[in-house]
Amino acid sequence: MARQQAPTRAQTGSRFKFIGETIAELKKVTWPTRQETFYLTTLVVVVSVAIAIALWLFDLGFAELMEVILF
Repeated sequence: MARQQAPTRAQTGSRFKFIGETIAELKKVTWPTRQETFYLTTLVVVVSVAIAIALWLFDLGFAELMEVILF
């Protein structure tokens, strides 16, 4: 069995540096407001439902067309 070595001081320091840099970058992000988030989420849901309905109608139409052609 191979023994695991304890992390060196440089490895531990680089992990904390990475976490610190990540937090610093997240503080620079311009986060959307609550209203923007609600609007964009609603938009995504509405567009997704519209596309789903359109695909369902196309599928229904093609199924009927195949039914007529094959039988």
